[in-house]
Amino acid sequence: MLKTFRIGGIHPPENKLSAGQAIRKIELPAQVVIPLSQHLGAPAKAIVAKGDEVKVGTLLAEANGFVSASISSPVSGKITKIDTVIDSSGYAKPAIFIEVIGDEWLPEIDRSSDLKRECTLSSNEILEKIKAAGLVGMGGAAFPTHVKLVPPPDFKAEILIINGVECEPYLTADHQLMLEKSEEILVGVTLLMKVLNVTQAVIGIEANKPDAIKLLTEKATAYPGIQIQGLKMCYPQGGEKQLIEAITGKQVAPGTLPISTGAVVQNISTAFAVYEAVQKNKPLIERVITVTGKDIVTPSNLLVRLGTPMRALLEACGGIPPNIGKLIAGGPMMGRSLTNFDTPITKGSSGILAFNETESLRQPIENCIRCAKCIGVCPIGLEPYLISIVADQNDWEELERLHVMECIECGCCQFTCPAHRPLLDFCRLGKSKVGALLRQRAAKK
Repeated sequence: MLKTFRIGGIHPPENKLSAGQAIRKIELPAQVVIPLSQHLGAPAKAIVAKGDEVKVGTLLAEANGFVSASISSPVSGKITKIDTVIDSSGYAKPAIFIEVIGDEWLPEIDRSSDLKRECTLSSNEILEKIKAAGLVGMGGAAFPTHVKLVPPPDFKAEILIINGVECEPYLTADHQLMLEKSEEILVGVTLLMKVLNVTQAVIGIEANKPDAIKLLTEKATAYPGIQIQGLKMCYPQGGEKQLIEAITGKQVAPGTLPISTGAVVQNISTAFAVYEAVQKNKPLIERVITVTGKDIVTPSNLLVRLGTPMRALLEACGGIPPNIGKLIAGGPMMGRSLTNFDTPITKGSSGILAFNETESLRQPIENCIRCAKCIGVCPIGLEPYLISIVADQNDWEELERLHVMECIECGCCQFTCPAHRPLLDFCRLGKSKVGALLRQRAAKK
């Protein structure tokens, strides 16, 4: 039986143009740029300097705090400088620039394609390898994986949920990874179960990926405790709270952590990265990314080294479309518009979407007609129309009372608004301002 969450949601046109495209590698660029902040939390602290020579896997930066993640070199070459780069957020961030020379890997990294199922390491040893590899949530949030695997003392994990939903239109990287690396993913899930000390794991996959559901269901019979759950197609089912509800029936109460339901959620790509980190001694140095758009010559799923400029990915798929109007990091619903084509790929990059000039145009904003569609589709149960009005009035304390911080920025409200009002923009503005207000209060205590 297909499951889903109960509140809100939409089903936008899927446009999975790259579905079925086998994962392929692209040539290494002449230079990679490695931002020190590729994760939620404190930026990593560089431990290399200009002129240093590195190999693939060499540690470049150490985690700088509990909520942080280390960074290893995705290439071999020479450090040319440590400077700033404009990342996908549009802001200048510290980064390490590496001139690529050859492709020499650290010898301890197992580069063979042989499946390694058995693991004799303890749960703590597995956790340390995950931490050392710099793993983060690869669905977009980029929360350090090792932190999520250590619940607060008052909570206990009861079930591991693996997010194979990929509900964002256009994106297909996770889908293709499930088809090509199913066993490795299942081994990774088993390792995560051992760390969390749980006996049950559920991989949630939407019904528009029947081949992945069938394949993983067949393979999972050899892995005790792992179940595959088909889900109805409903965006934003890949959201942590929505997926927990769809799988377990439990809702995450406002202001509480998802672990309060007993569930820990990890992305399907993260599970594969766990396999590589623990079984192959491979840090997170590359990932699969969808490059797509209606005017992209060859929509593709590419295996890309971190730090590669997005321009190189577009060139590998037939070049930059001449009529491009907007380049988006991620999917069309939650992705961010980029300011240049040379933005580097990071751990949280899931896709590059090219919109043409017609697609990227916003419709003229009209008056709200009080249709309440934005309320009906909000998966959190908020009132987006009211949040937008209050945000426009700069009443941040009232926005806090309207629970704006619970917004997951899915864009359902803006997508469904017949008046084309920028509801998501106001929600993001409100979260930014209320977040600053909360930090100021905390600092005074």
